[in-house]
Amino acid sequence: QVQLVESGGGLVQPGGSLRLSCTASQSMSSIYRMAWYRQAPGKERELVASVTIGGITSYKQSSVKGRFTISRDNAKNTLSLQMNSLKPEDTGVYYCHGVEAAGEEYWGQGTQVTVSS
Repeated sequence: QVQLVESGGGLVQPGGSLRLSCTASQSMSSIYRMAWYRQAPGKERELVASVTIGGITSYKQSSVKGRFTISRDNAKNTLSLQMNSLKPEDTGVYYCHGVEAAGEEYWGQGTQVTVSS
Protein backbone atom coordinates (compact mmCIF):
# COMPACT_ATOMS: atom_id res chain seq x y z
CA GLN A 1 0.00 0.00 0.00
CA VAL A 2 1.58 3.23 -1.18
CA GLN A 3 1.05 6.36 0.88
CA LEU A 4 1.25 9.77 -0.76
CA VAL A 5 2.04 12.92 1.21
CA GLU A 6 1.71 16.38 -0.28
CA SER A 7 3.51 19.52 0.81
CA GLY A 8 4.20 23.03 -0.42
CA GLY A 9 0.77 24.61 -0.26
CA GLY A 10 0.11 27.99 1.30
CA LEU A 11 -1.08 31.53 0.80
CA VAL A 12 0.29 33.46 -2.16
CA GLN A 13 -0.59 36.71 -3.87
CA PRO A 14 -1.93 36.75 -7.43
CA GLY A 15 0.94 36.46 -9.86
CA GLY A 16 3.05 34.52 -7.39
CA SER A 17 4.44 31.00 -7.54
CA LEU A 18 4.26 27.82 -5.50
CA ARG A 19 5.82 24.41 -5.89
CA LEU A 20 3.84 21.44 -4.65
CA SER A 21 5.53 18.17 -3.87
CA CYS A 22 4.16 14.69 -3.33
CA THR A 23 6.33 12.02 -1.76
CA ALA A 24 5.50 8.34 -2.03
CA SER A 25 6.20 5.98 0.87
CA GLN A 26 7.76 3.43 -1.47
CA SER A 27 8.96 3.06 -5.01
CA MET A 28 6.80 4.67 -7.65
CA SER A 29 8.02 2.22 -10.28
CA SER A 30 4.66 0.42 -10.22
CA ILE A 31 2.61 3.60 -10.49
CA TYR A 32 1.90 4.07 -14.16
CA ARG A 33 0.31 7.47 -13.95
CA MET A 34 0.58 10.19 -11.35
CA ALA A 35 -1.52 13.29 -11.30
CA TRP A 36 -2.54 16.42 -9.48
CA TYR A 37 -6.20 17.10 -8.84
CA ARG A 38 -7.71 20.13 -7.19
CA GLN A 39 -10.99 20.92 -5.52
CA ALA A 40 -12.19 24.49 -5.25
CA PRO A 41 -14.68 25.46 -2.56
CA GLY A 42 -18.15 24.27 -3.51
CA LYS A 43 -16.92 22.48 -6.63
CA GLU A 44 -16.10 18.93 -7.61
CA ARG A 45 -12.57 17.63 -7.66
CA GLU A 46 -10.99 18.07 -11.09
CA LEU A 47 -7.93 16.72 -12.82
CA VAL A 48 -5.26 19.37 -13.34
CA ALA A 49 -2.32 17.52 -14.87
CA SER A 50 -0.86 14.04 -15.15
CA VAL A 51 2.40 12.37 -16.02
CA THR A 52 3.10 8.77 -16.97
CA ILE A 53 6.00 6.70 -15.73
CA GLY A 54 7.68 7.41 -19.06
CA GLY A 55 7.38 11.16 -18.56
CA ILE A 56 4.49 11.91 -20.90
CA THR A 57 2.58 14.88 -19.51
CA SER A 58 -0.96 16.04 -20.03
CA TYR A 59 -2.71 19.17 -18.82
CA LYS A 60 -6.44 18.68 -18.49
CA GLN A 61 -7.29 22.26 -17.61
CA SER A 62 -6.60 24.72 -20.40
CA SER A 63 -6.42 27.49 -17.83
CA VAL A 64 -3.17 26.10 -16.40
CA LYS A 65 -1.34 25.44 -19.64
CA GLY A 66 1.79 27.54 -19.83
CA ARG A 67 1.62 28.31 -16.11
CA PHE A 68 1.83 24.90 -14.41
CA THR A 69 4.45 22.22 -14.95
CA ILE A 70 4.09 18.67 -13.68
CA SER A 71 7.08 16.42 -13.23
CA ARG A 72 8.04 13.21 -11.48
CA ASP A 73 11.34 11.88 -10.19
CA ASN A 74 11.08 8.11 -10.00
CA ALA A 75 14.45 7.80 -8.29
CA LYS A 76 13.33 10.09 -5.45
CA ASN A 77 9.71 8.85 -5.44
CA THR A 78 8.39 12.36 -5.82
CA LEU A 79 5.83 14.17 -7.93
CA SER A 80 5.93 17.94 -8.31
CA LEU A 81 3.73 20.71 -9.61
CA GLN A 82 5.37 24.05 -10.34
CA MET A 83 2.68 26.73 -10.39
CA ASN A 84 3.51 30.17 -11.76
CA SER A 85 1.42 33.27 -12.40
CA LEU A 86 -1.13 32.06 -9.91
CA LYS A 87 -4.67 33.39 -10.07
CA PRO A 88 -7.43 33.51 -7.45
CA GLU A 89 -9.30 30.82 -9.39
CA ASP A 90 -6.39 28.44 -8.72
CA THR A 91 -7.43 28.39 -5.06
CA GLY A 92 -8.36 25.00 -3.71
CA VAL A 93 -7.12 21.83 -2.12
CA TYR A 94 -4.59 20.06 -4.34
CA TYR A 95 -4.39 16.28 -4.21
CA CYS A 96 -1.73 13.90 -5.41
CA HIS A 97 -3.02 10.78 -7.12
CA GLY A 98 -1.39 7.63 -8.40
CA VAL A 99 -2.72 4.67 -10.32
CA GLU A 100 -1.00 1.38 -11.06
CA ALA A 101 -1.33 -0.41 -14.37
CA ALA A 102 -3.41 -3.04 -12.55
CA GLY A 103 -5.84 -0.34 -11.43
CA GLU A 104 -4.90 0.19 -7.78
CA GLU A 105 -5.33 3.86 -6.88
CA TYR A 106 -3.77 6.04 -4.21
CA TRP A 107 -4.65 9.51 -2.92
CA GLY A 108 -2.81 11.96 -0.75
CA GLN A 109 -4.53 13.91 2.00
CA GLY A 110 -4.36 17.21 0.10
CA THR A 111 -2.64 20.53 0.54
CA GLN A 112 -4.38 23.91 0.58
CA VAL A 113 -3.45 26.55 -1.97
CA THR A 114 -4.92 30.00 -1.50
CA VAL A 115 -4.31 32.78 -4.01
CA SER A 116 -5.40 36.09 -2.58
CA SER A 117 -4.20 39.63 -2.08
